[in-house]
Amino acid sequence: MANKETKTKQQALASDIIHSIESKLSEAGESSKKIKKSIEKSAEKLAKKLTKLLSKDEKKKAKDPAKKADVKAKKDQKKAKKNAEKADKNAQRSANKKAKEDVTPVAQTNGQSTETPKPTKPEPRPAPARNRSTTPAPKPAPANRKPSVSTPVTVDTTTQAPANATEPSSTDNA
Repeated sequence: MANKETKTKQQALASDIIHSIESKLSEAGESSKKIKKSIEKSAEKLAKKLTKLLSKDEKKKAKDPAKKADVKAKKDQKKAKKNAEKADKNAQRSANKKAKEDVTPVAQTNGQSTETPKPTKPEPRPAPARNRSTTPAPKPAPANRKPSVSTPVTVDTTTQAPANATEPSSTDNA
């Protein structure tokens, strides 16, 4: 019986979709038989999907809300029990720790602390600062190699060279 109801819902929804699409298309102009057939097919597919979605929503609403509340209450109860067990365990641990401290008498330890000192970690040395004075100098070029850039020869013009007697000087002709 539910199957017949869904079929009738699908048909009614499909006819509504077809009617609304054809009314919009009639404003634009005349439509052919092929267009009408494709509209009908598409409308039927869409109606089928929509009814499927609607039936899922109805099923979700039909579920008993009291059942959800029961499940939630059970979860909360389980959580509370777990937390209580944790609290008891922690209380027992702290009680054992206090009892252990109280059992060790001060007379046996000669008034010294019973706690063993924790080893301290050595502090890391700072990295040495590198500057030009500590970096090695560049290697000198080998001596047997010719320099790539020739050095210019400078001529000393401050001192006059002795006059050559074989050359006539310009001061003698005048």
